Amino acid sequence: MSKVKLNLIAAACDNMGIGVNGTLPWRLKNEMAYFSKMTSGVTDSSKKNAVIMGRQTYDCIPDKYRPLSGRVNIVLTRSVEELKKRVPREVVVVNGLDEAIQHIEGRQDIESTWVIGGSEVYKRSMVHPACDKIYLTEIQKSFECDTFFPSIDHGQFVLVTEDGVPQDLQQEGDTPYYYRIYKKCN
Repeated sequence: MSKVKLNLIAAACDNMGIGVNGTLPWRLKNEMAYFSKMTSGVTDSSKKNAVIMGRQTYDCIPDKYRPLSGRVNIVLTRSVEELKKRVPREVVVVNGLDEAIQHIEGRQDIESTWVIGGSEVYKRSMVHPACDKIYLTEIQKSFECDTFFPSIDHGQFVLVTEDGVPQDLQQEGDTPYYYRIYKKCN
């Protein structure tokens, strides 16, 4: 059994959309700050968190933010050697989720692991035995999307609360949303 616990983090609108044309369909500054705080925050200052993402998700991060700072960036791709040639050396490039988990298990400096997209990586992570929680920002509005978060099986995941994560309705401009946490039932 893996000691690594996967936390999935995403923001999705009413129709579970998470992206359009390789970008976010909304601009929510506070929600982005929440993502950054959650994926960067550690209790042990000698450690960092890992973020696991697919190649397309990595490519969609604006250049000035790529790789995501203060975190170990792990990118999943079928074209490992090809991608290694064009990303900074500190970016870990692996073939799949199990290989990413093995990499993390082999390190002493990683506190928590966050899966940050896209759809296919979320889907594989949700059914993986190492999956622990889904941190889903539920945007109470519809946006045009071409990429979607997988549906959550409420027989497998239960809604929980966590200190430091607001439970009340958040609002940015005309966009209301909730921070939700779903824990996998084992």
